[in-house]
Amino acid sequence: MPRFDSDSALRASLRGMHPYEPIAPPEEVAARYGVAPGRIVKLDGNENPFGASPRARAALAGDYAPHRYPDPAQRRLRDALAARHNVPAETIVAGAGSDEIIDLLFRTYVEEGDRIVVATPTFGMYAFDAQLHGALIVDVPLRADWSIDADALVAAAEGAKAVFIPSPNNPTGGLLPMPLAERLLATGALLVVDEAYMEFSHGESLVQRAAAGEPLVALRTFSKWAGLAGLRVGYGVMPLAIATALMRVKQPYGVNIAAEVAALASLEDAALLDERACVITGERDRMAGLLRESGWLEPAPSESNFVLVRMLQGDSLTVREALRRRGIFVRTFDHPRLLDHLRISAGTSEDTDRLLAALREARTELGQ
Repeated sequence: MPRFDSDSALRASLRGMHPYEPIAPPEEVAARYGVAPGRIVKLDGNENPFGASPRARAALAGDYAPHRYPDPAQRRLRDALAARHNVPAETIVAGAGSDEIIDLLFRTYVEEGDRIVVATPTFGMYAFDAQLHGALIVDVPLRADWSIDADALVAAAEGAKAVFIPSPNNPTGGLLPMPLAERLLATGALLVVDEAYMEFSHGESLVQRAAAGEPLVALRTFSKWAGLAGLRVGYGVMPLAIATALMRVKQPYGVNIAAEVAALASLEDAALLDERACVITGERDRMAGLLRESGWLEPAPSESNFVLVRMLQGDSLTVREALRRRGIFVRTFDHPRLLDHLRISAGTSEDTDRLLAALREARTELGQ
């Protein structure tokens, strides 16, 4: 009897597939550069510099019966989210981060050979899931100013299975214009709007319209606004028929019990978290202004908790390495249009000051 051969048995669509490349753990990078953990300024993950809210921290320190399985339908969390957004709880699907909802949408609706449209550069998880499920990614490049090429995107959406658009976009920070959303909804493709950073913007959310039954899914997460990135909890709001289909195929215990109690407590602290979001966007704007004044860094306008910065001198990898040696972590990308760009998360005012000092030192060191 022949032995099982993992290479030949691998699905054809996965051969040659590269793994998704997340940011490395800060301790690992710090050790590599000889930086003490307490000296790290972590501005590469768009995480909330304030962390979880007081109520969430207290809930995590309490007795929430971790020896019990969580509610497979996340009823309490969905009810609380329904109250927050004023939508029916049945139109909400919760998951282990919004990444799980993205994966569920692919597993439920996308077949091999289906076309998935994205406006690039953008969040890499859409292309990752598309390749995982044998779909074809259609890239519509953003314009030079990082705005969406509306006509090209609508043309690509005709006959496609779905369009995935973050609003605000990661890594550029721009919003999906509402007139373009209307045009995309008329194409017949499912429109998935990833609102992971919406709490940091002045943009218009599509949550209400998604719940009302339009061919639309609005994704949200507790990672950014609520500071729960390490617990992995997010959700999608969508038409009842789509929510019913996703609930039929999802794994039952995707949201663990610690994540659920922290998310529920965060919703009780929503007013505080909204205030913190305002502080973060204020620091984002201060950071962008200081970067612009440096004379060699050009930040793009941002509606998120980060800025995408073009370097007028040098390349991103060289500057990233110089910053890492000083304990400052920022994000770089291998996208051809981003080789001279850094994405820098908004942190505390002290984080910004250390970033600017390190950039001045790096510029001198590199002779730029």
